[in-house]
Amino acid sequence: MICLDTHIFVWLYAGARDKFSAKTIDILNNNDLKISPIVMLETQYLYEIKRIQYPAQQLYEDLHLRLGVTLDASDLVAITQNALSLSWTRDPFDRLIVAHAITLSAPLLTADSVILQHHAAAIWD
Repeated sequence: MICLDTHIFVWLYAGARDKFSAKTIDILNNNDLKISPIVMLETQYLYEIKRIQYPAQQLYEDLHLRLGVTLDASDLVAITQNALSLSWTRDPFDRLIVAHAITLSAPLLTADSVILQHHAAAIWD
């Protein structure tokens, strides 16, 4: 299992294969892909401010059908508890997405340099 950060989720929907190395594509092809509800919320926010063209639900439904991406429903209390110690970021989306991956004991696929610098289980190639 691997958790996807928001930009990975958006890039997958957009078919932006050029963003991914061969190793990352292998990771995507050989793991169960999970997203946090926070990824859905951030994606919807990006749609509302016109940074992306389609609403979060459309992206999710497509990626669920095409790639088997699933929305994880872990306990919000546990996620929030894990987020309390992530003082290296002031971005509430990043904080909760990383905390969600920690709650699942799963790596987080991200190209975000701040997350990669501070979260040991973040991966990118």
